Amino acid sequence: MRIRATVAAVSGALALSALALPAAHAAGQERVPAGNPASKAAHAAHHQGRATFAVAASGTPYQLNATFSAVKVNNGKNISVGTTNVVKVPVSFTLTHGTEVPVHAKDFVAAVELYRGTSFDDSIYYVDSAAATCTDTSTTVAACTSTVAIDPAGLLSEDAGAWKAAAYAVAFNGQNPDQPADMTKVGVAVKDPTNSFDLQRWATLNTDAAPEPVKKGKTVTVTGKLARADWEDGKYHGYANQPVKLQFRKKGSSTYSTLKTVSTNSTGNLKTTTTATVDGYFRYAFAGTTTTPATTATGDYVDVQ
Repeated sequence: MRIRATVAAVSGALALSALALPAAHAAGQERVPAGNPASKAAHAAHHQGRATFAVAASGTPYQLNATFSAVKVNNGKNISVGTTNVVKVPVSFTLTHGTEVPVHAKDFVAAVELYRGTSFDDSIYYVDSAAATCTDTSTTVAACTSTVAIDPAGLLSEDAGAWKAAAYAVAFNGQNPDQPADMTKVGVAVKDPTNSFDLQRWATLNTDAAPEPVKKGKTVTVTGKLARADWEDGKYHGYANQPVKLQFRKKGSSTYSTLKTVSTNSTGNLKTTTTATVDGYFRYAFAGTTTTPATTATGDYVDVQ
């Protein structure tokens, strides 16, 4: 069994809850994280099957008088996740609301959900932010910030690729967040989608140029390897059949130029040759894909004699 974690956002607390799922999943099969009452209520307003409360609550949430704008996820950048570290993704938004909306109540939650899938109502997997901290800029507008914690232990490698974000606000109005008795007293507002981005498997790339030193006009062999994170076994594996540029920078220069493009083999390894002309640095550079971020190796210096 694998343990999947999701962030629970209630009254500003950041808590982790786990949902045990089988190690094997059919591609595209929905995985519903557990333990986030606000997210459950938001989904209940749009899709009763996604509510997942232990006991079915009566009624449907009412439309909360609140809207979202200027939603930002990771400052507009893609999100890359390795094999061990939890990645903390900053999110922010502007919440515009009616004066009757209890934005500072202990049981009011505004948050951002990152998801893989078609929509907020139809996602395969999702991760929620902590309850946002909102600061009033007027009686009806608040600037809100939060963080989404993405743990690679909760991901499958197939999760890499296109993701979206949605913003939601939930006013429980005295109802028990864990098990509201009357959903008609719970207010919900959702904006979907707010953003799109790629969730990527962190990559590594190295370069080794030999021999060192080498005589001018002789052959330099440049090897390397492109690997990326596997979120299921927690290791890095070679990224096969990917175009990678071999670049060179003369000693004393700050600019690299591309010599040729080389493809990784079935295990992610790289190997090519070039002619030694002047002292300088060789490196490999990978442009990235939707599932894997761009990465550039550290230059390896060769002394030409």
